[in-house]
Amino acid sequence: MKTAVLFPGQGSQIVGMGQEVYQRYPVAQDVYAIADKTLGLSLSELCFNGPQETLNLTANTQPALLATSAATALAVKEMLDIDVVCTAGHSLGEYTALWFAEAISLDTALKLVRLRGEAMQNATPTGTGAMAAVIGLTDDVIQEICEKAAQDEIVTPANFNAPGQTVISGHKTAVERAITLAKDNGARKCVLLPVSAPFHCPLMEPAATDMQTALSSAEVKSLSLPVICNVSGTHMQNSPDAIRNALVQQITKPVKWTDSVTFMVDQGIELFLEIGPGSVLTNLAKRIAPNVKRLSVSNVSDIKKCIDFYASEI
Repeated sequence: MKTAVLFPGQGSQIVGMGQEVYQRYPVAQDVYAIADKTLGLSLSELCFNGPQETLNLTANTQPALLATSAATALAVKEMLDIDVVCTAGHSLGEYTALWFAEAISLDTALKLVRLRGEAMQNATPTGTGAMAAVIGLTDDVIQEICEKAAQDEIVTPANFNAPGQTVISGHKTAVERAITLAKDNGARKCVLLPVSAPFHCPLMEPAATDMQTALSSAEVKSLSLPVICNVSGTHMQNSPDAIRNALVQQITKPVKWTDSVTFMVDQGIELFLEIGPGSVLTNLAKRIAPNVKRLSVSNVSDIKKCIDFYASEI
C-alpha cells in the first residue's frame, strides 16, 4: 500500500507525549538521549512531565515535537516494513520529514529547530503580531480580504490547511481588521490563535535571515525519499542547496498543505500515516481527500493498531 508519512507541526504538543513509546522501545530512548545531550537540557523530562507552559515556549516546542515524532517513527519502522512513497511535514514538521528522508541528521535537525523557535519568537515584539483561523471562505476571498485589511501593515495567508480552512498572520490590528471583513463576507468562524508570534508571514523576515545563516553551515544531504515541500506543494528539489532554500522560504511564506495533500493523492498515495502527537494532519487529510485511508500513530496502542491494519491489508 503506497504510504505517505506525515509529521505534525507546532500546536500538537501535549505533556506526556512520547512517554509510552519511550518506555517500550529502546530506539525511542536513543532519540531522547541524543536530544537531551545535543540541546543540553532534559527535553525528555519536559515532554513527559511538562509543565505545559514551558513546553509551549516556541524554542522548546519545536525540538520537543521533532524528537517525539522521530522517536515514534523509529519505533514504527522497527515493527513494520512499510512501502513509504514520500513524506511531508506541516511547518516545523518539514524538518522531521527531512530527517526521515535522511537529508538532515537528528542532532542537526534538533539544533536547527531550537534556533528556529528562538528566531521566530524574537522576530517581532511580544503582542504586536497575531494569527487567526478563518473557516468557510475560499482561498481567493481570503487573499482579497488580507489585501484590503493590510492598509499600512501586514496580514497574509499563513496556512492553507484544507478547503475552507485558512490561517492568517500579521500585525495584530491588521489581523483584527481581516477578521471583521471575513465575517462580513460570510465566514462561518474566525478564531484568534493562542500563538506567541505571527508565523509564516513577512514579519518573520529576521528569523528567515537567522535560519539562512544557520543552514548555510549545516550539513544537508540529498534526499533518500521524496519530500513534499510546504512552499510549493510539490516535490522538494533534491539538492542540499535547494533544501536549504526551501527551509528559509517557509519561514515567511504560507504552508500550502491543501496543495501538498492533493499532490500526494495525484501521485497515487493510498494511505496517509501521521506519526507524532495528535491527529491534526489526518483530520485535514479527511477534509481534503476523504477517499484516502488515514492512520495516526502517537502511542503504543496506535502502533499496535497500525500493525493490525497493515496485516489486514496483506
